[in-house]
Amino acid sequence: MPTPATLAALRAFVEVRDWDQFHSPENLAKSISIEAGELLELYQWDGTPDQQRVEEELADVVTYCIHLANKLGVELDDIVMRKLGSTEEKYPVRLAKGRMTKYTELTREHERPEHEEEE
Repeated sequence: MPTPATLAALRAFVEVRDWDQFHSPENLAKSISIEAGELLELYQWDGTPDQQRVEEELADVVTYCIHLANKLGVELDDIVMRKLGSTEEKYPVRLAKGRMTKYTELTREHERPEHEEEE
């Protein structure tokens, strides 16, 4: 997670520009999506885009995520750990290890008789 120094720098950046007035949760959520689209665009035609551009777009996404968490009054560490806990329940290692299967299909695939898997 971001260091306290990084969080303070982001807050100061916004404060001195008086931009907090524009940082509604809706606007920040839109900005996250827009910046994520710009990150994805770098991979649109080239699986190995320029690393510096990827880092810049990733920084934009993360920055807006930090601003949104701040606006909502939530701690990123807390919400990430809660989500990780629920995701661990959906994707138990014994069923999900090495697989890209959606959690709703994991149990069903695991419970299939062996002869059905080979067909």
